[in-house]
Amino acid sequence: MKHDPLTVFTAWQSPLGAMTLAATPRGLSGVWFDGQRHGPDASSWRHDPAHPVLQAAIQQLGEYFAGRRTTFDLPLDLQAGTPFQQQVWQALLRIAPGATTSYGSLSAAIGKPAAVRALGAAVGRNPVSIVVPCHRVLGADGSLTGYAGGLERKTALLSLEGATPL
Repeated sequence: MKHDPLTVFTAWQSPLGAMTLAATPRGLSGVWFDGQRHGPDASSWRHDPAHPVLQAAIQQLGEYFAGRRTTFDLPLDLQAGTPFQQQVWQALLRIAPGATTSYGSLSAAIGKPAAVRALGAAVGRNPVSIVVPCHRVLGADGSLTGYAGGLERKTALLSLEGATPL
């Protein structure tokens, strides 16, 4: 993924572990659990814990984990992905809180029913965990399949949301 050279970041300790949050002048561009697959190389980013988008993201994530928020109201910058990835990430944003879908259903919803594997790869590279709810995507049989932050965290997030199985 190609990140904006003006990306700033901060660290945050969530109830599910340490996270790195990133923002660009356009909005929130990353929320990653430390050590998750496909995490960023933040070595060239400027540490800016006072950045207003990062502060708003921390506040809203805190409310989410406390059970006081089900949706997020943050400007997003998803431009680091390919056009296909961005299309998939936009589709993830349409999955309602507490709902789940399958990779196949999501693939059909974006008009690419044969692209299930490519869609799965794009879901796995979602740079804005939780806010862009990739944890709401399950296997065709309702099983917990893949989550870059770990299946334990996916289970915890779905439980927090009271997610209904497929």
